[in-house]
Amino acid sequence: MTTARLTAATSEQSSTRGQLNGILFVALFAAAVTRIAEIPAVAGLGLSPLIVGIVAGAIYGNALRDGMPASWAAGVNFSARKLLRIAVAFFGLRVSLQEIAQVGLPGLAESVLIVVSTLLIGTWAGMKIMKLDRDTALLTAAGSAICGAAAVLAFESTLQSKPHKSAMAVGSVVLFGTLSMFLYPVLFKAGWLHLDTVGAGLFFGGTIHEVAQVVGAASNVSPEATHIATIVKMTRVMLLVPVLLLVGLWVNRAARRDASVAGTQQGAVHQGKLAIPWFALGFLAFVVINSLHVLPQAATTTLNTLDTFALTMAMTALGIETRLSQIRQAGPRALTTGFILYVWLIGGGLGITWTVQHFLG
Repeated sequence: MTTARLTAATSEQSSTRGQLNGILFVALFAAAVTRIAEIPAVAGLGLSPLIVGIVAGAIYGNALRDGMPASWAAGVNFSARKLLRIAVAFFGLRVSLQEIAQVGLPGLAESVLIVVSTLLIGTWAGMKIMKLDRDTALLTAAGSAICGAAAVLAFESTLQSKPHKSAMAVGSVVLFGTLSMFLYPVLFKAGWLHLDTVGAGLFFGGTIHEVAQVVGAASNVSPEATHIATIVKMTRVMLLVPVLLLVGLWVNRAARRDASVAGTQQGAVHQGKLAIPWFALGFLAFVVINSLHVLPQAATTTLNTLDTFALTMAMTALGIETRLSQIRQAGPRALTTGFILYVWLIGGGLGITWTVQHFLG
């Protein structure tokens, strides 16, 4: 009996050590990724450490996967799942209610209309037209509608989807978000958007995927446009909370319906767990904390830096778990869904911006 307990304790200790080694490996990988993202050529493309992380992680996971001990996989999974939830919650420190109030009703209306319409169009187009599964369609729509890679990560955690589906959604964010960063300023300066500075801020912040891409694009217009675009973008980030709660309820309802059908066929009914993303409430709590200025500015800046690193770790781990063979199965369809959404964000986004400015400006 003593021998059996000793063996179990040794096995548990070995498993814990393997998990810690896996987390440390991901942390060192993310540190290297952060340095790469700071290279002027990479930073000039508007590629955040999160994007570089998933690409670098995917390259490692597919080319050198045998180089990592199997016992480290638990640490990689921890980084891609549990650490992710914590990091998304702390993302709320980047948003304040005061900033959202600065753009008033036009900024709020722009954000709500873009997020809701893009989610609906993306989910419908992905599932009905491109025949994608529900999770891939939702992840792609969320990345375009809310806040790029961070939204994909949050939805991935709520849906508990496979890593390759998130990788496909992030790929769409990278492609079309980067294209927007270069295309939008050109269209504005050519006079093809027919927007003033305020309108440009609303349009850029309301339709570009990543926060860094929004800042990069709007900074080519004016400081005022950059300020408005950033606030509108962070308003979209704020909408992550209610959207995740609604998606969680919808997923739970679908799961219970499927379980009910299966249970009826087998003579029993099993209730599914309520898929409420509680980390979204943590996000909201940190928004309130940031709005009340409870923390010193230095502490907030430090926490935001650590949070970016934690998100980079999560994206890197997600990349390591991704297999390109799985992406190839639905890659073209997911990319086409992203393109449909991109066309909508430009055309529909302009229409929403003009309407908001005319009736609410």
